[in-house]
Amino acid sequence: MIRTTLRWLLAALYAFAGYAHVASPATFLAIMPPLVPWPEAVVLWTGIAELLGAAALAQPFWPQLRRAGAIGLALYALCVWPANINHMVLDMASPDGGPDGRMGLGYHIPRMFAQPLIIWLALWVGQVIDWPFRPRRQTPR
Repeated sequence: MIRTTLRWLLAALYAFAGYAHVASPATFLAIMPPLVPWPEAVVLWTGIAELLGAAALAQPFWPQLRRAGAIGLALYALCVWPANINHMVLDMASPDGGPDGRMGLGYHIPRMFAQPLIIWLALWVGQVIDWPFRPRRQTPR
């Protein structure tokens, strides 16, 4: 029950984020690391990836599609981590608080710790992994 609830919650959060990427790309372009080529296209396609991953994760009919969506969202979270780090660096280095003007360490530090949790959560709710909740195997003596 909790796994299903968290799966729906994570799918909703990714759907919202995907919509935001597509509908309001300026916010995401402001935190894009400068080395990323074609930033507008990257923001658009990351939004589409979030929407597709959310749909795959939310659907109840095909476990294989749900697992594929979970793996995709976990990889996505790993790949956008540099943009999150860049956002923190921009905010901390800027006298006016960076592109958003309101973020501080109270936002960025939990976000940095949350990224691995989000990666794990996507894999767990998509039933790709059971760790750390699966029972331990008894080793033969």
